[in-house]
Amino acid sequence: MTTTNLRISGLTKSFGGVRALDGVGLTVPAGQVHALLGHNGAGKSTLIKCLGGAYPPDGGTIEVGGTTYTRLTPRESIASGVAIIFQTLSVVDALTVAENIFLGQEWTRHGRIDRRAQEEVAAGLLERVAAKCSPRDRVGDLPMGQRQLVEIAKALSRSASVLVLDEPTAALSGAETDALAERVEDLRTQGLAIVYVTHLLGEVERLADAVTVLRDGRVVHHATVAGRKRRDLVEAIAGRPTQAPRKSRRPPTPPRLVVEALHGPGFGPVGLTVAAGERVGLFGLIGSGRTRVLETLYGRRRATAGTVRVGDRTVTPARPADALAAGIALVPADRRAQGLFPSMTAQDNALLPSVRPLSRHGLRALRTERRVFGALATAVGLRPARPRLPAGAFSGGNQQKLVLGRWINEARHVDVLLLDEPTQGVDVGARQEIYRVVSALAEERGTAVLFASSDPEEIVALADRCLIVAGGRIVGELSGAELTEQALLSAVHDPLTAEQAPPSAVHDPLTAEGAA
Repeated sequence: MTTTNLRISGLTKSFGGVRALDGVGLTVPAGQVHALLGHNGAGKSTLIKCLGGAYPPDGGTIEVGGTTYTRLTPRESIASGVAIIFQTLSVVDALTVAENIFLGQEWTRHGRIDRRAQEEVAAGLLERVAAKCSPRDRVGDLPMGQRQLVEIAKALSRSASVLVLDEPTAALSGAETDALAERVEDLRTQGLAIVYVTHLLGEVERLADAVTVLRDGRVVHHATVAGRKRRDLVEAIAGRPTQAPRKSRRPPTPPRLVVEALHGPGFGPVGLTVAAGERVGLFGLIGSGRTRVLETLYGRRRATAGTVRVGDRTVTPARPADALAAGIALVPADRRAQGLFPSMTAQDNALLPSVRPLSRHGLRALRTERRVFGALATAVGLRPARPRLPAGAFSGGNQQKLVLGRWINEARHVDVLLLDEPTQGVDVGARQEIYRVVSALAEERGTAVLFASSDPEEIVALADRCLIVAGGRIVGELSGAELTEQALLSAVHDPLTAEQAPPSAVHDPLTAEGAA
């Protein structure tokens, strides 16, 4: 008989009259990987936070290991056997692996922490998750994939029976993603109930036994994964059939961005052009230099040689303010750390560069700001369109819309829009909305769009043409009928492409791109 580790029944939660969860039910037996999908703002984060004790639900029950709760505190959630590994990890970089695993539950002997005993137990936990680090390693020195395994080992040290993984591969390389998939499969055989929150349908097909889709706070789809067509899941998430924006042929336009022989730490020479109204993708493996090129164009990194022209102006962006003055804007990959002020309101975040132009006689024009924000929220499909809600309270996809919307409003001043992983951590529904907004910005306002992505499907959907990046250089170009997912993957994995990567570009420790 299969044991049910987690059963959620009729869960409801509202915020200021907005229903975030509306009678949600979810059952996950021991030894099952259950994928939780949904549009950004669908209720996934709220459900997780109710399970972890951060939010008290308004109604319904949560049953963990046979014990039923109407609400949980964080301490009760942990004690009941629930462990949540959020996208933003909670490990402390300055501590060792063993110290992180036992943080808050240290073992003592004669009034002192028994480090030897902790390290022995930590070694066993690390072996259980097949981690390649030592209990004495400093967590801050570990790659992201190993840090994530330390979090999971910490959860196992507390006898977790329910493991929730929230977008676990968003910041991992391909090899780390494969390694994590193997660990998830191992933990399933060990009898854990695993809730796997993701927007990547390939991961669902690879790992999940069952799937639940939320939309507008309700369960709209529940099924086993075996035999399911991807199209069914896409339509359940989006609520309607989705398709990539149609790329219309347009007459040639003059170059809006011209980059010649650009060099910087870990990349170069790079030369490229982007015409007015054109969408050009940069595609390459982790560490190829995609992010470094964008950040140099935006002034976050200093170029060592080369020229950049916007229209007929030669620009030297030594800092972001210089780039903005020249009409270059960037939407970074790490939106929360580099693009948003989480405690500020949605309106203030979106209109940050517009407050002064909209002001009158040195005073903020609040009525005008509200009107402009309302139009902007409609344009990007922001949900909920609440101007006073802190930006940090929005889901990942809607945070991305806030950052993107910042430059939609200022489009008359933005000649070149740079986007780094524009839909990282964004579900399929919000992804389509972002594509629509970017496409409209290019086609209707003539903005030159240069974006970096590690997702071949995204490149095919959004780019008019794509530049292949390897070792800090552009080594190929695809466009038209040649621009397919298979061609992209073949290009970056071609041994001849890899041979063109100069060692200094690949191994420079000062220019690691992280998740980019």
